[in-house]
Amino acid sequence: MILPKALEDLVEEFKKLPGVGRKTAERYALFIINKQDKEDVNQFSTALENAKTKIHHCSVCGNLTDEDVCYICKNEHRDQSTIIVVENAKDVFSIENSGEYKGLYHVLNGVLSPMDGMGPEDINLDSLWKRIVNDNLKEVIIATSSTPEGETTALYIKRVLQETDVLVSRIGYGVPVGLNLEFADDLTLSKAIENRKKI
Repeated sequence: MILPKALEDLVEEFKKLPGVGRKTAERYALFIINKQDKEDVNQFSTALENAKTKIHHCSVCGNLTDEDVCYICKNEHRDQSTIIVVENAKDVFSIENSGEYKGLYHVLNGVLSPMDGMGPEDINLDSLWKRIVNDNLKEVIIATSSTPEGETTALYIKRVLQETDVLVSRIGYGVPVGLNLEFADDLTLSKAIENRKKI
C-alpha cells in the first residue's frame, strides 16, 4: 500500500527510534493522525523541541539536566564521599529507581572500546579524575556493564586509581553478565549495589 507522502515521512521518522520497526512506526503515525487533535500534536512537538534544546550534560557529573548542575549534584543530603561511575544517564535512572544508593554519580557517556575507536579521551574521564582530587572522595563504585567494553573501562579506572587513597569497588554481579543496566529490575540493581566488592 502506498501511503500519502506526509504520512510516509512520519512513519520513516518513527522508524529511526530504537526498537521501532515498520509496523510499530505505522501504528504510531496513524495514532497521531486519527486519535490526536492539533493541540496534542503541538504539545508533543513542543516537548520534543524542548527536550532537544534544553537538556544537556551536568557540568559536574555528566548526567542529563536542564540546569547547569543536576538535582543530584545539588542535593547536600546525598553522601558526598561516594561516587558511582556509570556508562550513561539511563543507568542513573535505573539505579535511582532501586532506592538503594544515596551517593553521587559520574556519567561517562560511553565506554572504552578500541575496536570502535573509543579511547579514554572520548569519554567523560578527565572530569572524574578532577573530582577525585578535589572532592575528598572515599569510594568510587564502578557500575559499568559486564560487557567486554564495560569490563575494560572498569579495569582502566581501577588501574588509574590504584595509587590513590580512594577505595575502588565494583558493583556486585547480581546483574547478569552481558546485561545493560537499563534492562535490570530494581531488586537486581539494589542487590548489586549492596553486594559491591573491592577490585
